[in-house]
Amino acid sequence: MLRPRDSHDLRLIQTNLNLSPLASIRWIHDVFGNSIAIASFSEPTAELRIESNLRLETFAVKRPIFQITAEAVSYPFIYSADDRIDLGRLLDRHYPDPTDRLGSWARGFVRSNPTDTLALLADLNRGVAKFINYQSRETEGTQSPIETLSRGWGSCRDFAVLFMEAARCLGFGARVVSGYLYNPSASAIGAGSTHAWVDVYVPGSGWIAYDPTNGTIDSGDLIRVAVTRDINQSVPIAGSFVGALDSYVGMTVEVAVTPESRMSAKAGAR
Repeated sequence: MLRPRDSHDLRLIQTNLNLSPLASIRWIHDVFGNSIAIASFSEPTAELRIESNLRLETFAVKRPIFQITAEAVSYPFIYSADDRIDLGRLLDRHYPDPTDRLGSWARGFVRSNPTDTLALLADLNRGVAKFINYQSRETEGTQSPIETLSRGWGSCRDFAVLFMEAARCLGFGARVVSGYLYNPSASAIGAGSTHAWVDVYVPGSGWIAYDPTNGTIDSGDLIRVAVTRDINQSVPIAGSFVGALDSYVGMTVEVAVTPESRMSAKAGAR
């Protein structure tokens, strides 16, 4: 899952996927409409190298004010019947919370009843970084929201899952997004590797991107590759190999996003 999603705000100009050893590749769209490359290898190798070179153009324009429907300006609000059907499982919590710890933490951001919807989501977005310390983590898997709250630290994917599940606690439709982060100021967290953030569905404005790791909202520096219901569905590279149990010795990932007359992105895994 390395190919960005073409849209009105992102246009792919050129793509090049190189694999060593050589492989036969077929492309499919998954249930979410993400582009998936399935590679099949026929030769043995001591190292697998995957390099994706992309050239793309972004058209992100900062919206001065999010235009949302009058019924959703104040929280709590109720999604329309059609929206609830289409959002489906994106409204449901996915992680156990037997003592309502996460639910209580999320409701702590609700200042009043009713309260401003966009202000609530902004407070929650900032609140994740306020309560949780960022720590890059190379180990496989993602912490549950309760684990992240208990430990007080996490990576970008842990931040994203915590924010997404907290938003669902409050009744919002939310999905996880994986992709790349353009870092022109060298101050953003998550550049140099794959990055994760969250889309929240707000009637009238549609999907709004929240990056709790950096505290940004609808940033034009985010390059969207995949949107999924659960973080485990957005693993950039997954697969299996035939060999001895101790054959796997490690993996390195490098992502570089550099500006040109058009923006380009290069991702590599080994």
